[in-house]
Order: sequence, then C-alpha cells, then structure tokens
Amino acid sequence: MGALGRTVVGRNRYARIIGLGDRRSPCVHTPCIVKIEGDPDLHHSIAPFSFSRDGSVSPAILSLQTLIEEMDILSPPSIIKWKTSEGQHLPPVLSEADSGKLGGDENFLIVSWQTLHHDSRLMDESLAPDIVILVDAPQLISSGKIFLEAILTLRERFPSSLLWAPGVSGPDNAALLCWFGLDLFDCARSRSAAATGHRLTMNGPRPIDNDEDPDIWIRDWEDSLRFIRSSIKTGNLRELVESQVLNSPRSVEHLRRHDSLLRGRKSILARHVSQDRRFRFNSSSSRNDPLVHDWKIRVADQYTPPSHCQSVLLLLPCSARKPYRESQSHRRFSRHIPFTCVDQVMVTSPLGLVPRSLEDFWPAAHYDIPVTGDWDSDEISIIHDMVQSLAERIGYKIVINHSGINLSSINGDFELIDTRQNSTAGSPEALERLESTISEVVKRLEIRGPKGHRHRLEMYRSASRFLYGNDTWLSDVKIEGRPPRWRIEKDGKQIAQWHPQSGRFAFSKSSLNILHDGNVLRRIHLIPDVEWKGDIFVSIIESYPDGIREGDDILVMQNNILIGSARAVAPGWEWKGSPGRVARSHHRIG
Repeated sequence: MGALGRTVVGRNRYARIIGLGDRRSPCVHTPCIVKIEGDPDLHHSIAPFSFSRDGSVSPAILSLQTLIEEMDILSPPSIIKWKTSEGQHLPPVLSEADSGKLGGDENFLIVSWQTLHHDSRLMDESLAPDIVILVDAPQLISSGKIFLEAILTLRERFPSSLLWAPGVSGPDNAALLCWFGLDLFDCARSRSAAATGHRLTMNGPRPIDNDEDPDIWIRDWEDSLRFIRSSIKTGNLRELVESQVLNSPRSVEHLRRHDSLLRGRKSILARHVSQDRRFRFNSSSSRNDPLVHDWKIRVADQYTPPSHCQSVLLLLPCSARKPYRESQSHRRFSRHIPFTCVDQVMVTSPLGLVPRSLEDFWPAAHYDIPVTGDWDSDEISIIHDMVQSLAERIGYKIVINHSGINLSSINGDFELIDTRQNSTAGSPEALERLESTISEVVKRLEIRGPKGHRHRLEMYRSASRFLYGNDTWLSDVKIEGRPPRWRIEKDGKQIAQWHPQSGRFAFSKSSLNILHDGNVLRRIHLIPDVEWKGDIFVSIIESYPDGIREGDDILVMQNNILIGSARAVAPGWEWKGSPGRVARSHHRIG
C-alpha cells in the first residue's frame, strides 16, 4: 500500500483542485475521472484512477488503483492499490435498518445513505480515508434532498479525502457536482448516452451526428474538466454552474436545495478575496447564493454606522462601477451632500443595501449585474425589509430616499423624505432637492459631523465593527499618510494600513498585542511542542474556533502565548483535515 500525495492548489467553497503526487510538483489534478471497465483509452491527466468490481463473491470486492506511479509519495514510488469489500447496503428507504455488513476500510471507505446512519466508524475522529465512495448515489440523486445531505455530510466529515459518487456524473453536470464537493467522476452516463446515439455535452445532451466518432464524448469530458478547473482558480465556478443547470430541471432543483442547505453555514464563505475576483449575478438564481443571504443578514442585523451618522439615513442608487464612489454618478452626488453626518447607503440588487463604509468589502466591491432599471417584486420586498430592519435597529430620525425605489409602504418611527420625485437621480432638479433637503434636515436636528481624518476614522470604526464585531483597537489612533492607503498609527507606530483594493486592514507586527488584548481577532492554538516553520497546516494545530472564513486574519497562539499572526486561505470546514495549508503565515513574534 502506497501513500497518495494530496495538496489543495485551488479552492472555491466546497470545490477544490487537489494536486496528486509530490506536493511541490503534482503529476495530476482533480477533478478527474475514474476509469471503469469498458471505457475507451483516456489520458492519465484526466483519468488517473481505474476501478473494477468483482461480483462473483458476496459481498462484492471493489478494487481501485492509480495509473501513475508518481501519485505515490513514498520512495521509490509505485502504483497504489486499494481493495476492499463492498459490504451490504440496504435501499435508502430502509435507512433505519442496520444491515450489519459494512464496506470499505480505513483507506478506502464505502458508504451509503443507510450506513451513514449506522456506521460507527464515522464517529472516529482519526478516520481519514484516501477515497470515499457513496455507492448508492444513483438512487439518492433521484430524491434530491438526501443526496445533497449525504454529499455535504461526507464532504465536511472528510476534508482530506477524494469523494466519488459513481454513476451520476457527466459533462453536463460535473460542474454542479464539483460545486457540491465531489472530486472524482466516471463515464457511465456518457457511455450509456452514446449507446443510444446521444452525446452528453457541457450544454446538455444532443444526438451524435453521423460523421462524428462514437467516442467523441471523451472530448466533452476533457473540455468540462478544464472549464471546471479554470473556474475554480478564478473563483467563478458558481457562474459556470448557473449557466449549465438550466439544461436540466433536476439540476436546477439540486442547486436550489443546496443553496437552502448552506444558509447560515458561515465557514464556507470568504471574508476577503483578491481584487480581480468578480461575482457575476447573471441569473435570478444568484439571489439564492448563501453569500447574498449572509450579506443581507449581516447588514440588516450587525452593521452600525459611524457615531455621527446615526440620525439621518440617505439612500442612494447603486452604479455599474465598483466601488461606487469612483463612478461619475456618485462623484456627482458627493458634490451635493454638504455634510458628513448623513449615513450614505446604496440600494442595489441582489445585495439589498451597501453602506458607504462597507463599499470596499467582498462582495459589495466585486459584483456585476445586468442593469435594466426595472425592479421585480422580490427585489423590492428585500429592500423594504432591509430598510425597515436597519432603520428600526439604528433609530434614524429621518430617512432621505434618493434611490428611486418607492418606500411609502414602510412604517417606522422616522420621517421619510423622497428627493427624487420621479426625476432621474442625477438630474439638476433632483440634485438640488437632495442638497437643500440635507441642509434643512441637518439644521433642524442640530447635528454636525467631523471632516477629514476624524470622519475617516469613524468610517474605519464602522468597518471594523462589521468585520470583527469590535473597534477597540482603534482607540487613541491617528490617520496619517496619503490616499488611498491611509496609515493608522498609535503612539507614533504604524499598527495598520487600509487597503481599499482588497477591502481590508493590513495589520503590522506592532498591532498584534493590541489586537490580542482587545480580543479583536480569532485565535488558533498550535500543538505545544511543535516548532512553527512555514505556513499553517492541520498537522500542527491543537485547536481553532468555529466559523473561520477564507481571508480572515487570525492570531497564532502556543502554550497560551501570542507568537504571531496568519491569514486563512481555507474556509472553516477544511480546518478539520485539509490536505493543504489552511493559513499563510504573516507575522511572528520573537
């Protein structure tokens, strides 16, 4: 038995590109195909495994092996082989019954919906098989919900394992199944379709033309896998999934159910992403994405405006350019907003509301959506609910509506003023009403707001409360430097710098004790006797908090002593046993 080398080289929620073989130079990557008996020749770059089933005995014997020696990280490398009993698996409707005959072993685990309810091995925290097979996937996928629950359970339970659901994949749904968390696919559906004269493509099935090679579907698999890997690297797999599921009502159903299952699972989401990452909301199903749900909940329930902006809420329309302040329309608005004591919040779809102090954050600064100027009933309802919730929680006295959305149905203990009055947002008469209304309201309420660095600091406090639930580290600080990367200094030392392109605070080493004492960042604890070299891997972690998001800054502790900081590169669900690094080292103390 060899040792299968695995390391994560690309992530997009549950979808991953895992390099197989030498961690520094993988020989193949997932997602990939498991070659089964009767398949034509497939290049090892897309089909590095082969599988066979011996049904002459009961229970059947399942065998799987690598087709490339370099996937074994032992020296000298060799072909890795797994061989185990299939076990006995009852139909999904009999999940409450226990067959008593389990399949697989600690390296090659065989599970079904029924054994998920009875296999005591799954409770063993040390169990980390190389391969996990969901053997009754064809029966489960027809029911939808329990298939998704099974995949989700296995994916989060075994972060280091390669997950395979035989008999359900094809070029038409591989992106969707990868989005759910599968790593391995097979050609059973493609071969079955070809036998009836049809070709499963990325865009759904179609008849094979007379002048086409009967094995043309191999090219469809190659194209599909390359598209999936590329989309994972760019973080746009969701966009590929949404474009493909429309070819199958069942796939649409599965995506919707998956979105519903993931609501509230914060550990799958990213806190920060690279500045070139985009989230394209090109279909109505994008509104169901857990990222959208998370943003709406956090803004409605957790956002708090700068301290001097809690009396007046100003609702503005969004813009195609992000962040909004860089658009021509918002530059025009700023010239007609004479005071800093109004809380500027953009009205947009599908995020609902985006406060000015949060406009650099993911996904607010990174989304694209087709703009028609029309709002459907769902979009309007979401905006109404968010405005109502925010206004009641913050206690604004006046809401100035320059968004163009009719908010007359909203009830609350505040005065609502419409400055658009059926005019376009940037028209001279609308802008004049906006400016005069703000001036009159500020005078009437006898409020004022700071300018310059004092206003900027309060904006940073608001951003910090949204990110960390805490702004204590910003006490007694000064803003120095030049825009846009303003420095934050305390006692003459730089403790952070604001990076608007990535929507984050970049903390310096001198800030770590301040962040620790103020309980600002999450903490992870390393194993007491381990020497911390390089990045953070699961093998050196003693404990970590729930809910870590990709991009989170975290403090590194050992023996209850602060020894440095790191930045999470893996979402929280992977921290249980990811085969790759889970955080990149940042600062070290001592």
